[in-house]
Amino acid sequence: MKIGLFIPCYVDAVYPNVGVATYKLLKHLGLDVTYPLNQTCCGQPMANAGFEKMAVPLAEKFEDKFKEFDFVVAPSVSCAAFIKINYPRLLEGKSECTTASKCMDVVEFLHDVVKVKSLPGEFAHKVSLHNSCHGVRELGLSSPSEMHVAKFNKIRDLLELKKGIEVVEPERNDECCGFGGMFSIEETAVSAQMGHDKLKRHIETGAEYVTGPDCACLMHMAGVAQKRDMQIKFIHAVEILAAGL
Repeated sequence: MKIGLFIPCYVDAVYPNVGVATYKLLKHLGLDVTYPLNQTCCGQPMANAGFEKMAVPLAEKFEDKFKEFDFVVAPSVSCAAFIKINYPRLLEGKSECTTASKCMDVVEFLHDVVKVKSLPGEFAHKVSLHNSCHGVRELGLSSPSEMHVAKFNKIRDLLELKKGIEVVEPERNDECCGFGGMFSIEETAVSAQMGHDKLKRHIETGAEYVTGPDCACLMHMAGVAQKRDMQIKFIHAVEILAAGL
């Protein structure tokens, strides 16, 4: 099983430690993982802004870069979801699309494909779990509250493998944090208020950290916390999973 590690541009630029943690964890699990050089953006920002044609060359480049791998794994829910859901349509009639069906968020990959049952090390902290919208409703990482289905949470399943951790969830646990990519730029005041409301619920759990599988949501809430002096720390779920390696 050959795995291509995709590190989205904002993770590379702002949270490189998340990329390193992902690589270390996959290697620790004995997986054949490669980080292809000269990666670029997946095209999500352009497409979300209404410029889908600008995303097509990036999708074609991504396809060429990762087509040889059995799985493409990324520590970013929104980017993985964008590739999986939108690439077949963007590339239709232009070039073959093989990567969409094999692109997965790292949590999804570890839970569903690798089926991790134990992890080394410990993380003796109380963490409040943030369920990102893309993860809940596009990748199926946890059960959406609006659907009458049995409750599940793949992120929590993995986090609870770490010794010493206490995982809690806020009230209205799958409500949006307000980031939404372009939404946070076009509707700044609404986005900031949603972030404040969401963060307040995380803090009310008494947790030391907010964690989740998408740096974008964590980045948004961290910005709100800094501006409004709300005291809580942020850490990507894969950093917890890789703690102690």
